[in-house]
Amino acid sequence: MARIALDAQTRTDFGKGAARQTRRAGRTPAVVYGAGTTFHISLDSHDLVQALKKKGLVIDVTIDGTTYATRARDIQKDPVRNEIEHVDLIVLTEEQAQARLAGA
Repeated sequence: MARIALDAQTRTDFGKGAARQTRRAGRTPAVVYGAGTTFHISLDSHDLVQALKKKGLVIDVTIDGTTYATRARDIQKDPVRNEIEHVDLIVLTEEQAQARLAGA
């Protein structure tokens, strides 16, 4: 079980064109939601791919100085290139994160 920290950038542009522009810049569009919050962010594509190779992963996402413990809820991949197009991350409480790391 692993815990990985990733820095996120807030996204303000939405839609297909903005998502394509984000991917060309080497970043993956993502949404963080849960616990009464929703953030549209982008993550470094290479770091995200490397992180998602691990089982039972808790991703600590830092957004504007605040860190959220999250886990991947949905990963959308391009069926031809097999590249990640978008990730949904759900916020975990610290107890949920510890249980996930312990394998429970």
